[in-house]
Order: sequence, then C-alpha cells, then structure tokens
Amino acid sequence: MNVHYLMHVPFEGLGSMESWFVARGHTLSRTRLFAGESLPSMEALDWLIVMGGPMGVDDEHRFPWLGREKAFIEQTLQRDIPVLGICLGAQLLAHVLGAAVTRNREREIGWFPTRLTEQGRDLPVLAGLPGEFTAFHWHGDRFDIPAGAIRVAASEACDNQAFVYRRAVGLQFHLETQPSNAMDLCAHCRDELVSGPHVQTAQTMLQEPGRFTAIQALMHRLLENMAALAERA
Repeated sequence: MNVHYLMHVPFEGLGSMESWFVARGHTLSRTRLFAGESLPSMEALDWLIVMGGPMGVDDEHRFPWLGREKAFIEQTLQRDIPVLGICLGAQLLAHVLGAAVTRNREREIGWFPTRLTEQGRDLPVLAGLPGEFTAFHWHGDRFDIPAGAIRVAASEACDNQAFVYRRAVGLQFHLETQPSNAMDLCAHCRDELVSGPHVQTAQTMLQEPGRFTAIQALMHRLLENMAALAERA
C-alpha cells in the first residue's frame, strides 16, 4: 500500500509506526506542511496518517497550510480511504467531520491509564487491545465525538480519547512514541510542562523504557487491524 503521512512540525514523525510499514513492504511518503511541501494526488493514496503538533485546529492565521490540509483530509474521508489521526491529527479529523475541538479542562502530559469503552472493545479495528492500558499523552485540547462516529476510549483527565468513523481512527493519545520522540517533545514543548495533576516531569516520562516497548506492541496491533480491514474492503 501507498502510505502517506502529514507532519506539522519536524519533531513529530511516525515513531514506531515506520518500522512496521517498512517491514511489510509498504511505500512511505510524507508532506512536511511546515516546510511548504505539496500534498499528494489522491490517486496515489491508500492510507493517510495525520500526525501531531503543538498548534490548534483553528490556528490558520498562524499556519495558513491548515486550510489546505483540512480540505485534503475531507477529500480523503469522502473517498473512504483509511485515515489514522494522532493527537492534533485526531482533532483535525474530528473538526473536518463537524465536531468541536476545545480546551480540555486540564493538560494531560505523560503516562496515564486509558480505557476502552464497551463499544470500543467490540470493534474489529481495536481487536487485541486490552480494555485498559497506559498510553503516552501530550495535549491541552480535546475533541467532541463527530456525528456518526463511535467513542472508543477515555481517560480520567479527558473523556474523549479516541473515536472510529468508518475507516478512520482518531487517537488523542500516543502509541507511536519512542524514547527519542518523547525527548524531542520535552525539548521543543518544555513550556507546556506546567504544574498540574496530570502533567509529569520529563524525568518521570523517560525513566521507564519498558513503557515505550509496551505501547509499540499496541501500535503495531492497531496497524495490523487497520491494514486487514483496508485490504478486505
């Protein structure tokens, strides 16, 4: 499959997803929106991944390319091409589908338990994921669940952590993060590490390498599920 991903900042890439795609012979390409690169042709697209970033969905006055990106995501959804949105990517998915994206009641940054909803546990795209797991989080905004979508995950700090809409999946949390990615976030977004009940220090986030291995397994399982559904369709 031809897999294309959208980057909003240079320090939020595919993380552990890249090795999964490469090992299975999928073709990878990217658009670095922050660098003014062009979006691809729809005809060359089998799977779209929309990565995270520190900006918000309404920040077009600062980042004019957000408007082009939203239109591109909308066209992808209209063609029923599989889409995986992560953090800002999930918020953009929700926004394009008509849902509100607003400030969460507090920042959620670090390792926190995330649980699947009853509906989420029954969906084939989430098969094999445990009912509760510890995910990596880095966000201050939240999305409402779009009309026609299924709310599939939540956490103590954020009621809407994930949704599924047809062949699109939006994750507010991160399963792709590797230690180097977390270090980059701590370096580039250190101003967000303010005191709060759901904000951990950089040292706490990086002190248990096994957590990154655990979420990589979950990320790869989700990719396997999405690929199987895409090929079946």
